Amino acid sequence: MPIKIPDQLPAREVLACEGVAVMDEETALRQDIRPLQIGLLNLMPNKIRTETQFARLMGTTPLQVELTLVRIGNHKAKNTPREHLIAFYQTWAEVKARKFDGFIITGAPIELLPFEEVTYWEELKRILDWTKTNVHSSFFICWGAMAAAWHFHGIQKHTLEKKAFGVFRHRNNLPASPYLAGFSDDFSIPVSRWTEVRAADIQAAPPLELLVESDATGPCLVTEPAGNRLYMFNHIEYDSTSLKEEYDRDVAAGVSIKVPHAYYPDDDPTRQPLNRWRSHAHLLFGNWINQVYQTTPYDIENIGKKPQPLVA
Repeated sequence: MPIKIPDQLPAREVLACEGVAVMDEETALRQDIRPLQIGLLNLMPNKIRTETQFARLMGTTPLQVELTLVRIGNHKAKNTPREHLIAFYQTWAEVKARKFDGFIITGAPIELLPFEEVTYWEELKRILDWTKTNVHSSFFICWGAMAAAWHFHGIQKHTLEKKAFGVFRHRNNLPASPYLAGFSDDFSIPVSRWTEVRAADIQAAPPLELLVESDATGPCLVTEPAGNRLYMFNHIEYDSTSLKEEYDRDVAAGVSIKVPHAYYPDDDPTRQPLNRWRSHAHLLFGNWINQVYQTTPYDIENIGKKPQPLVA
């Protein structure tokens, strides 16, 4: 089934060219189907790029998804045209009365700041608390996952001596998890961060289960069945060229940065990088959407009224 996004959203043309099924608003109105309501709180600087990445991963599932783009109310985006935000985004204050089957909170390039020094931290805390009553299943990405782990469980983020940057092999710790259905025993995921959470801290929080980790970069994917939450500490949603663009940007700015690990053929940045994670990115989001569909109430207004834990 296709994903429903606004007709004029730039992502529509990109996804259509890639063969992703996208439904126009007129067709959606004629269908007698309750689509899954998924919200995306987009904290990344390049919001157009990020919304396309997530829409791509949800648009290839067999279930109909309606995507709502959400932004922080009092934060001014520097890298996205104001006209785009006005046309396609709603503030959290504008959607907080709604219920969502799923809600994604992205990363943000502010990981070296203490959480309390982030300008929108107070609003984000209210959003995280709101997910407990208005969202069936939450999916936190990179800094968003670290922020949620700190807010809900007091798990510290730790600054790394050098940036974890590249494509790293990860281990499947729980093949029986429905989120990892179809996953290989080990697989590659892009990593781009200056901070980490530690496995010992996750293991000390009994509601959390460490599904995927790397010997080189630590915890990657954590589930919290009691809260219907997934924490992804890396950027599995990245495009083929996302790491290249970050690397080229830092080189141009004179920042001392190593070539991304295991990304370019023969570590040669003049060659086209290879995407080794695309299939597992689609698997993870497909598995998440399927779990949401299997467990969310048919009447969306019943979300939050009675806890319905997802399978661990």
